[in-house]
Amino acid sequence: MRLPPEGRRHKVKYQYGIELGDIVREFGPEYIKLQGDKILPSQLKALDDIAKCRTKALGGKRYQCSDCKKDFWVYHCCRNRSCPACHGRDTRMWLNKREAQLLGCDYYHIVLTVPKEIRSLFLADQKRLYSMFMKTAAQCVIALAKDNRFVGAIPAILMVLHTWTTDMKYHPHIHMLVSSGGVSEKCDSWISPRNTKWLIPVRALSKLFRRRFRKRLKRYSPKVVSLLPEKTWDDGYNAFCKRFGKGDQAVLNYLGRYVFRIAITNTRILEMDETHVTFRSKNRKTKKWRNIRIRGEEFLRRFVMHILPKGFHKVRYYGLWHHSKKDIQKQARLLLEPVPEVERINDLLMKYLQDRELQNDIFQPECPHCGCKNVFLVAQIKRTRSP
Repeated sequence: MRLPPEGRRHKVKYQYGIELGDIVREFGPEYIKLQGDKILPSQLKALDDIAKCRTKALGGKRYQCSDCKKDFWVYHCCRNRSCPACHGRDTRMWLNKREAQLLGCDYYHIVLTVPKEIRSLFLADQKRLYSMFMKTAAQCVIALAKDNRFVGAIPAILMVLHTWTTDMKYHPHIHMLVSSGGVSEKCDSWISPRNTKWLIPVRALSKLFRRRFRKRLKRYSPKVVSLLPEKTWDDGYNAFCKRFGKGDQAVLNYLGRYVFRIAITNTRILEMDETHVTFRSKNRKTKKWRNIRIRGEEFLRRFVMHILPKGFHKVRYYGLWHHSKKDIQKQARLLLEPVPEVERINDLLMKYLQDRELQNDIFQPECPHCGCKNVFLVAQIKRTRSP
């Protein structure tokens, strides 16, 4: 990875705080030298993009302030999906589209994890095992929801894959936003769950998932399954289910924060010196924040573990939200929301216009010297294409 000369860190105070790009530029070459061929091409490209993010290497524009008459540069961002400094507008657009697809019913937040004994297998073949993990989890939720004892219909499922804890350690788990009910087989009525406190029993979900996942993993690699200890299939498949009220966007906003980012944000990075990096981490049990100080190479090792393979989709839709169920989605919306079609079309039109405004939003920089927004373009360097 070649780093831009102007991007290398010097012993000066950062104007806007420490960012991930600063850490990659400082410790990236040494980390790549230590890891060698262990780094995947997608991970190497992500590090290279983040190192060049908002530097002269990607091009930019030079503005002049009308008040203080000073010049300043605004460099282009890398747009890599692993970069925490990009995709703010993409996140807002994604949330607008998901809100337009939400059905007028209650929702449940379901989380499913895997035990630590098989987590190393995911790192060995991420693309295949992550897909197996997500598909098996969705099928288990749908199978239990179809049971007449619980729901008796297929729900709508939005699924997002997470692979990290707050201290950036490896912990693959799945977050699901699930509708409280589904459409009957004849598509003439909406079926609500038998128990409104929980959608499906989490113990049954955990048991069904580990049985099906073991069967698929054995078909994928019988030798690997035979080497795993028997306790691997007894415990550790923790499941969590919590009900959210109708129209509550808490879970959707929570998932939206990590659709275009991974592991850590720049706001949680506190300090960096010649050898170590300090960042904040929240304990989920005590709800308290603590500072963690680790070596720069170890920081990058933890971060790189969560960079997904090229072409992998970590956001997926199952059940009523699957693309093949669009007609049933319309029927479900009519059953839940007796709103005239004209009003429905107007709502969708408003969402569409909001997305167009975000897409066509012209970035207006602010002068870093005096804070004035009355600036004009002086010169520019065209964005370079990523190799």
